Amino acid sequence: MRGWWQEIAGLVLPGECAGCGAPRSVLCEVCRAALGGGGAWRVRPDPEPAGLPPVHAAARYEGPVRSALLAHKERGALGLAGPLGAALAGAVRSAASCPEGGRRGGGGALEAGERPLLLVPVPSARRAVAARGHDAGRRLALGAARALRAGGLSVAVAAVLRQCRAVADQAGLGARQRRANVAGALGVRMGTERLLVREGPVVLVDDLMTTGSSLAEAARAVSLAGGRVLGAAVVAASGVPPLAAEKNRN
Repeated sequence: MRGWWQEIAGLVLPGECAGCGAPRSVLCEVCRAALGGGGAWRVRPDPEPAGLPPVHAAARYEGPVRSALLAHKERGALGLAGPLGAALAGAVRSAASCPEGGRRGGGGALEAGERPLLLVPVPSARRAVAARGHDAGRRLALGAARALRAGGLSVAVAAVLRQCRAVADQAGLGARQRRANVAGALGVRMGTERLLVREGPVVLVDDLMTTGSSLAEAARAVSLAGGRVLGAAVVAASGVPPLAAEKNRN
């Protein structure tokens, strides 16, 4: 019910930019440009957790990008799913175009013509989804899929991951604590293994990467079920030092 009212409110109430507060705009042009106007980046957390696939981000988690992501995820500004999904789509394209494993000098999935891509969102805890009134990660994955299809790419969203056990809130935890917190926490939903094996390569998607622990755990679960993880894409990356980010110019 809460999600339904949020949808209606986003359509009929006058808004302000979630990034900078400018009137009469869900997200102004300046803040949209901050969401990937410069292209996607290959990002590497430091330390990099074992099993982390190549991760591409549309933006850094700061300023208007941070404000927009928080407004969508925590405050139910569902009108932001479009521009945030479009930014995520750019990161997916970057991940899928990059040579497998992040190596230069070879073709990625898009160049090789492998289709469709499976976008697999990293799941949030059920209690968090219930408290927010919407599944932010899945909504962004669907927004990215729409943008990618509009550009002629065959993609599907496969929400195949589930939490196998409760995990603590990751906020405030260090890299080592986060790895321990999520280790073995994810699995695939019963009956979805065949989908992962039969369909195209997987790009894991999430709104934010901090230490990479959740993405590494998601990659482990998908790979264990027989899926081929090509890479991961996020709207934004947090705490990534300049030397740990590489602009994808492919």
